[in-house]
Amino acid sequence: MRSILNITCVFAILLAFSCKSSDTELKTGIWRATLKTDSAAEIPFNFEVVDSLGKKYIYLMNGKERLGVDEISHADDSIFINMPLFDTEIKAKNKGNLLSGKWIKHLADKDAVMNFEAKYGDDWRFFKANKSAIPNVSGRWSATFATPDTGDTTIAVGEFSQENGRLSGTFLTTTGDYRFLEGTVSDSRLYLSSFDGGNAYLFTGTLVNDSTIVDGKFYYGPSGIRTWAARKDEQALLPDAYSLTALKKGFDRIDFTFPSLDGKDVSITDEKYRNKVVLVQFLGSWCPNCMDETAYLVPFYNKFNSRGVEIIGLAYERTTDLERSRKNVRRLRDRFNVPYEMLLTGYTNEKGDVQKSLPMLNNFEAFPTLMIIDKKGVVRKIHTGFSGPGTGKHYDDFVQEFEKTINDLLAED
Repeated sequence: MRSILNITCVFAILLAFSCKSSDTELKTGIWRATLKTDSAAEIPFNFEVVDSLGKKYIYLMNGKERLGVDEISHADDSIFINMPLFDTEIKAKNKGNLLSGKWIKHLADKDAVMNFEAKYGDDWRFFKANKSAIPNVSGRWSATFATPDTGDTTIAVGEFSQENGRLSGTFLTTTGDYRFLEGTVSDSRLYLSSFDGGNAYLFTGTLVNDSTIVDGKFYYGPSGIRTWAARKDEQALLPDAYSLTALKKGFDRIDFTFPSLDGKDVSITDEKYRNKVVLVQFLGSWCPNCMDETAYLVPFYNKFNSRGVEIIGLAYERTTDLERSRKNVRRLRDRFNVPYEMLLTGYTNEKGDVQKSLPMLNNFEAFPTLMIIDKKGVVRKIHTGFSGPGTGKHYDDFVQEFEKTINDLLAED
């Protein structure tokens, strides 16, 4: 009798353990998540969980982009999701159909934290059912963003596509674009959001008509808020990206030596780069536009390297801690299978640090920046920012113009 009871107890314990494991298994399918700002605004996004050969993967969904995340671990009823880039993570309790916890962004000397929740089975982003989607905002817009506390303003170009209640697009600025935004138009209100693991954005605005947006709010991160307004303008343009950064008067070339990820000193004067067209990429593993630029430069390098093109990546991280910087830049390198050298400058992304590392620079506006150097070592062009694939035609135009420039330089004696 006792043995029967013992067997029964063991079976019950195993059954309970099995049920617990099943309850905390991350469910495959679509989830709707929100990040809450300090002002109680909710930044929504969707992600999909898939199972491949017994391993779970998460795909962050923003417009046409699906950004894969494969570092997912469990402990009891908790789940830990490390983003592939940007040095950020999600820590949450898994309650079956609900995840609840924090998104943590590791900065140089502190963490930025936002409350995170996700509900299984919800495939909508802002509303389960939209109200009237009139007017249609498809097209190009001239936008102005303002920071209320300082009065600083920034010009931008909005590019939107609206179809069947679904809105996608982005804003372009002189320092880069806001990547893939997704949302809707409902009851004369515009809603767009994005979460790519490194940044969380929410844009809202009121549509006066099909050519005017007012009362815009832009929420970013835990506490950032800017106001914005826009008018439809198919001729809206930004300043020339090649006009924003330059060398000091009297300089026509640069010089540097920094350690590679493997600890080897690399100089632009090394034999490897002589008589080559060289691109110097100013980047950071924390920078989403740098991620897009790197994703473009890798196949570009593979196509042009045999013809005499080299690339050197100069990393400016959030900290001067070389080991932490090395770890984060390696993640970027491995994510995109970067075949060219990526160097640790030891300087950060703080204003003025790039010019300290390269004193011949007159100014430096933004990450990423791409410097184009001819076969004689002369700096021919400096391109500020990067308009990624989320900008559509702008990205295509950049690729065409940029590759023509490189072909012209390769043809020079």
